[in-house]
Amino acid sequence: MDRSASAVWHGNLKEGNGSISTQSGTLKEAQYSFKTRFENGVGTNPEELIAAAHAGCFTMAFSNELSTAGHVPESVETTAVVTLEFPGGAPTVTKIHLVCKASVSGIEKEKFDEVAKTAKENCPISRLLKAAEISLDATLL
Repeated sequence: MDRSASAVWHGNLKEGNGSISTQSGTLKEAQYSFKTRFENGVGTNPEELIAAAHAGCFTMAFSNELSTAGHVPESVETTAVVTLEFPGGAPTVTKIHLVCKASVSGIEKEKFDEVAKTAKENCPISRLLKAAEISLDATLL
């Protein structure tokens, strides 16, 4: 048995703000929505919390790496999809897929990809979940 959940970090980093919203996930092949439960803090699943934390954490790491490289993003949207499996009954994060869409003026695609990869490797939650397979799709808008 496995479950998955996703969360999106939306924000304008120039203004220093952002918000997390959960999208939808799959539980036993049935679609369900948990945005309201997440906002109310009731019945939130571990995969939802991990997805929300990773989306925000990666975005902050990415912003920091971009600043170090001399670029300030206009906007960033990161989605984290977390898959939780239960080998032997214990919940284990086995996959995390990050999808980042960023608007960054004056950066070349090669540099953007390099910064995104570095941010993924340096994100504290990515390091914490080393056992999971973490993939990233980064798009320069």
